Amino acid sequence: MRILLMTAGSHGDVAPYTGLGARLRGEGHHVALVAPEAFRELAAGSGLEFRSLPVDPRGTSAPAGSRGGRSELLTRAAEFIDRLGDGLADAAAPGADVLLLSVTTAPLGWHLAEAMDLPCLGVYLQPTLPTREFPPVVGGGRSLGSWGNRAAGALGQQVVDRLHTAAARRLRSRLGFPAVSQGARRRAVERAGWPVLHGFSRALVPRPEDWREGLRVVGNWWPYVAADYRLPAEVEDFLRAGPPPVFIGFGSMAEGQGARLGVLAVEALRQAGLRGVLQAGRAGTVGEGSDVLSIGEVSHAHLFPHLAAVVHHAGAGTAAATLRAGVPSVPVPVMADQPFWADRLARIGAATAPLRFADLTTARLAEAVRQAVEDRSLRTRARAAARAMAEEDGAARVAEAVAALGGGR
Repeated sequence: MRILLMTAGSHGDVAPYTGLGARLRGEGHHVALVAPEAFRELAAGSGLEFRSLPVDPRGTSAPAGSRGGRSELLTRAAEFIDRLGDGLADAAAPGADVLLLSVTTAPLGWHLAEAMDLPCLGVYLQPTLPTREFPPVVGGGRSLGSWGNRAAGALGQQVVDRLHTAAARRLRSRLGFPAVSQGARRRAVERAGWPVLHGFSRALVPRPEDWREGLRVVGNWWPYVAADYRLPAEVEDFLRAGPPPVFIGFGSMAEGQGARLGVLAVEALRQAGLRGVLQAGRAGTVGEGSDVLSIGEVSHAHLFPHLAAVVHHAGAGTAAATLRAGVPSVPVPVMADQPFWADRLARIGAATAPLRFADLTTARLAEAVRQAVEDRSLRTRARAAARAMAEEDGAARVAEAVAALGGGR
């Protein structure tokens, strides 16, 4: 079958789908990854066809420390969505048999699937459907109680509907379909029991008991890594040269703050008496010192098992990769769903208490990394979660669902 795997956002919103796409390709399907242009090389490296979306992956990210807060984030999201509809339609124009839709592409993808008369499947990296068991993933991570959590989740859906209203209207007009409200389309999809497979571990977020049928938690699908991949020689040499180091990286967050973060990280490591690996990321974080190594992009799956702890922004992918390695986390959430994942890591006892990025200081970071390395219970619980994750195969479950969708084609 010809599969369009549609996602949009930052690196963490795209990279896991390269591994999922590779798995589906291995099952004999033709897979095209539909994503922002910035990820063309990522798709090529995993052997997938690539179809570009005309959106900036930074479109929904407010700078770390920005004073714009929620209103700025919503404005950026609206601008991002405004360009997304035409991009999805252009990418689908050559044809397909099945659409796989991420959290970011589903609200418009539903209209596309209807117009093209194609089966589609949700492949989500975040639990976005309302539940009594936890608050909306983009909402700070603090529980509002069972009624409040569910109500806040429903309100969040309405906000998402409003953000997509204009883009959906234009998309339906382009596709020759009559206008329908975004809320009505979402509710129709829900009533039909649209299947959504969630690519995170039950060890971190068990399936909520009040979710409807068709919503499944199947385990992670991981970024594609070539079978012959090796860590860079300088990284391997550094790992061999002393005790396991602490990793510090903020992924696609904190753009423009690399110099400050580098100084802060090196001093915190010095105070804690630990070696460190600093990943540049979008911030451009670098540090100097005999016990510090600055690196670019490397496979987290290959690096993290060798570490004493991981300091990260608590994006869904990095949080999962740290847990998969059985290594304690020091979560430093910045925005969006990051406080949610930071809270989940702490709840299962695999992380220190989250440190708010806005409150990050040398002393606080030093104390947190010291705790992460010295508190053996954190590593014990992280390893227990890693064993549970090893029993899951999210990509295989998606492949089974795709086969079932395409049974009549």
